[in-house]
Amino acid sequence: MGRRIVTTGRGGTGKTTFTALAAKYLERPILLIDIDPDQSLADMLGVDLEKEGVRTVLDILYDIQKQEGYENLSDMPLPEKIQYLFNTECIYESEEFDLISLGVKWTEGCYCAPNNLIRAIIPKLARNYANTLIDAPAGLEHLNRNVTSEVDDMFIVLDPSMKSLKNIERIQLLAKEVGISYQNFYMVANYRFNDDLEKRIPSRNGAYLGRVDLDTAVEKFNLDGKSLLELPDDSPAAMSVKQILEKAGYQTR
Repeated sequence: MGRRIVTTGRGGTGKTTFTALAAKYLERPILLIDIDPDQSLADMLGVDLEKEGVRTVLDILYDIQKQEGYENLSDMPLPEKIQYLFNTECIYESEEFDLISLGVKWTEGCYCAPNNLIRAIIPKLARNYANTLIDAPAGLEHLNRNVTSEVDDMFIVLDPSMKSLKNIERIQLLAKEVGISYQNFYMVANYRFNDDLEKRIPSRNGAYLGRVDLDTAVEKFNLDGKSLLELPDDSPAAMSVKQILEKAGYQTR
């Protein structure tokens, strides 16, 4: 079974950028799962899911709950219907990676049964990949409820603020409370850290692996709708993420 990797952190720290750049160097085949409500991972990879005709998981669950569309599947049992729609409508496939976006819940009501089915489907799918990389919000409830409770490596991306540093322990406590287990807990600083600020990162909470270097090309690529996978190998951000992965024990491409 491949490795399951989670990237998390407060909004705006650059965790989605780290996720996309990690995907540049991780062993193939790779599955990317975006469970952050901001849904920006596809943008970082230069993918327009709507244009590609790929739906979010919660979009299909919403339609099933409201009994809208899919009349041709009306006789299909719910588990089979969700499995079929998940496989045919929710997976973006490319030569470099496959991508799933959880999406945003637009309606009130309980998705408990469908969520449990999705939570069973994704780990089975992940077995087909060398690496499954999950872009998660700081609130890990979504991770446990919708995707998985077992993680190999957890990367938390930090900015130089007290809120971010306090968030380290909060994430560890929250993981324990919601029943998420992980083998390794890694801390990564974003480009706003300098050498002095790096010393404030508490070593007792996990392994600090380094910082992602400032790279103006990252912002330009994003504004131009270009995939961060296309950044040259001499990109400061790309090189620093590659080094961080190698410190974590990954063999990079």
